[in-house]
Amino acid sequence: HVQLVESGGGSVQAGGSLRLSCAASGNIASSYCMGWFRQAPGKEREGVASVDNIGIIRYADSVKGRFTISQDHAENTLYLQMNDLKPEDTAMYYCAARDAWRAYSGPRDIPPPEFLYKYWGQGTQVTVS
Repeated sequence: HVQLVESGGGSVQAGGSLRLSCAASGNIASSYCMGWFRQAPGKEREGVASVDNIGIIRYADSVKGRFTISQDHAENTLYLQMNDLKPEDTAMYYCAARDAWRAYSGPRDIPPPEFLYKYWGQGTQVTVS
């Protein structure tokens, strides 16, 4: 079991940057695989970026080259650095965790599907104008 709390959202101009944080109550490095998802009004939640327990990183095509997912293992915190933000990045951003008992061998060009993630934060709003 892990509890997740996101922070760092806000409103920025197009081309600006934000860094989202996800504070976890458990040892995410050894027991969980982590991901960032987002959901805009009227749209389904989509995967943005993910990192497995062995360090494999996946990004959605729409954010590749602009967003960077990382972890601070000592602080048990997940980050999403978002650069060159665009209006289409406007959404509620969620941190999520899934158990890491089994390896995931899906495509490298997209994060794992949403249904694999058991634990979710409350979300943080990102608005780009």
